Amino acid sequence: MQSNVTRIIAIAVMAGAATVMISGCSVARKQETVGQYIDGSAVTAEVKAKLANDPDTSAANISVKTIDGGIVQLSGFAKSQHEKDRAGALARSVKGVTQVHNGLIVKP
Repeated sequence: MQSNVTRIIAIAVMAGAATVMISGCSVARKQETVGQYIDGSAVTAEVKAKLANDPDTSAANISVKTIDGGIVQLSGFAKSQHEKDRAGALARSVKGVTQVHNGLIVKP
């Protein structure tokens, strides 16, 4: 009986330590949690959809990536400054976007 209790306590301690170490590693490396990754994917998908449905932007030439807490990175090429500005405005209009880094290059 005593060895079963000791074994259960030892397993609980090891499981708790493993949980702390795993969560500490992801925070130390600034990795996204599963929830943040899913939220980022949803934001990225919505920004891409808005770009695709807008007549002033070419979604085929614009890459979208969502990182750390709703920061959206736009990269690729725009045909005009108006298209670059419009893509940034569309990205900012998406719920969950906290900041937009518009790295589009205007290339007529």
